[in-house]
Amino acid sequence: MSIGVMMVDDHPVVRAGLRALFEADEGIEVVAEVSSGAEALRVLGELAAGEAGLPDLVLMDLNLGEGSGGIETTRAVRARHPGVQVLAVTTFDAEADIVGALEAGATGYVLKDSPTEALLDAAREAAAGRSVLSPEVQQRLVQRMTSPHTALSPRESEILEALATGATNREVAKRLFISESTVKTHLVHLYDKLGVDSRTAALRVARERRLIR
Repeated sequence: MSIGVMMVDDHPVVRAGLRALFEADEGIEVVAEVSSGAEALRVLGELAAGEAGLPDLVLMDLNLGEGSGGIETTRAVRARHPGVQVLAVTTFDAEADIVGALEAGATGYVLKDSPTEALLDAAREAAAGRSVLSPEVQQRLVQRMTSPHTALSPRESEILEALATGATNREVAKRLFISESTVKTHLVHLYDKLGVDSRTAALRVARERRLIR
């Protein structure tokens, strides 16, 4: 019995390449491909109501352009269709992306430039509900676990990502539905963990350490 796969990626060329890769394996069938998070949820709803049923696995890019990103979409997929596994397949290896995707419910996290057989193996493992991570991703998580005093919390990562867009403390607070004083408190902890004393330095160090994109 073949594994049913759905692809979520906003780049048609990438989708075409992944489709060719997976359809060359007789044990995998691509049942749908979409370009956005909203479309992914809509199509999954249609498949759930149809005779064919839901796919076993969703291959999820994290950067989906406008609208919901891959992490938000992963969380929604897992909430609405808990029997469907999600494998993050992306070019990003920043700690914030890795932790965010796994906490949202992704079964695995692999990079798009992984060897062909590694991607196929990852799809098989993830479809079966077994955790799978690219070597580079494993290393990031090992570094996080072995240096817990410098590891950023999910909220701290969210604040850094927001600051990277040029948002002010007030704008960050509004975006994350927290108070401005809470943002300032998080920044104090962030600066201490990163060994800096300004947001410019914090963003520079965070990018150097691949904590954010």
